[in-house]
Amino acid sequence: MHTDFVYLDEAVPGLLWDAKYATGDNFTGAPVDGYFANRVVGTKELARALQKALELAKAQGYTLLVWDAYRPARAVRRFLRWAGETEDYRTKDAHYPNIQKTDIVPLGYVATESSHSRGSAVDLTLADARTHNPIGMGGIFDLMDEASHHSAKQPEEIRENRARLKDIMTQCGFAPYENEWWHYRLRNEPYPDTYFDFPIE
Repeated sequence: MHTDFVYLDEAVPGLLWDAKYATGDNFTGAPVDGYFANRVVGTKELARALQKALELAKAQGYTLLVWDAYRPARAVRRFLRWAGETEDYRTKDAHYPNIQKTDIVPLGYVATESSHSRGSAVDLTLADARTHNPIGMGGIFDLMDEASHHSAKQPEEIRENRARLKDIMTQCGFAPYENEWWHYRLRNEPYPDTYFDFPIE
């Protein structure tokens, strides 16, 4: 692993994680290239910012649950190959019910080069600090649909939950991504032009 990267589950005590791309529970339906362990990794700068965000969340009765952070470039290439493969419908209902598989890249749900591969982006949600159950956000992680957009019409509770996460993250130096309520990127990335490809082991 690069010397400026850390395991977030070690560097941020109390952080919850479930590395979806190390399992079959993701939009490809299988573990993704470069993910050999259910761990979450990021730059040291990302870890420090997440520690601050976790403290803010805990002050409100929540904790943070991370699904992905650093993403090997080979995983992004796998996403792109998958998007071009014949539709098998295994994950369509759960992850992209209202669009075609071929539209996933053009609509911006999968990038040809991901900020995750620079080590300073994170996919996460809020969870109850006591039960560790994720709170309602109006859709699952990687739901590629307009319902996942920050501007989507949602019930008041969902809007408030998303706004709470957004407020916490932006206070700690993160910028949101309009199409995905769960995706945040450090505004001041330490490696803004570098796409890493070391595996998560």
